Amino acid sequence: MEDVLAQYAMPYDPFRPLICFDERPCQLLGDVLMPLPMKPGRPRRDDYEYERRGTCCVLLAFDPHRGFRYLEVRPRRTALDYAQFMQTLVQRYYPTVHSIRLVQDNLNTHTPGAFYQALPPEQAFDFAQKFELHYTPKKGSWLNMAEIELAALSKQCLDRRIADQETLANEARVWQQQRNYARKTIQWRFTQMDARCTLQSKYPSLTN
Repeated sequence: MEDVLAQYAMPYDPFRPLICFDERPCQLLGDVLMPLPMKPGRPRRDDYEYERRGTCCVLLAFDPHRGFRYLEVRPRRTALDYAQFMQTLVQRYYPTVHSIRLVQDNLNTHTPGAFYQALPPEQAFDFAQKFELHYTPKKGSWLNMAEIELAALSKQCLDRRIADQETLANEARVWQQQRNYARKTIQWRFTQMDARCTLQSKYPSLTN
């Protein structure tokens, strides 16, 4: 935990940026009956019945210092999806950085080994050197700022029935563009000292 909090406390370094990464599954739901459109003084009305149309996954990287986020919507969240997402992120938006301080959870696909599924061994090894990995602790995903961004996406954009992956991806990209244009970011206030005081029972007790 303190390792992640230490990353948040560091000043911005454009050659060693801080990136938070997370992902969330999304259920695709279609209408069985045509919704009644909104009218003056009356909101749109949806029938309670719906049709399940599979699932997809949103992968999101968030740069809190720049107020920048990049997302992709993919059918799955495998190691290959993770590797390809990171390739695009680095090549398109961070091609000149020395390294990236990457905060993420410890899912078994979130490792440098994933890059070997997308690149030849020598390229995968070199690409892995771009990242300094900082994992949130077990049951500590709330420490990841990307999770807060995904919560905002869910509340502001995905809180309704969306029937197909293409529509969901288009809606999510519009949300991303609007927040990037406004440079929306997170003012993180929970520090290492706060952790030592608030979560004192979680630290080992030293005896003389």
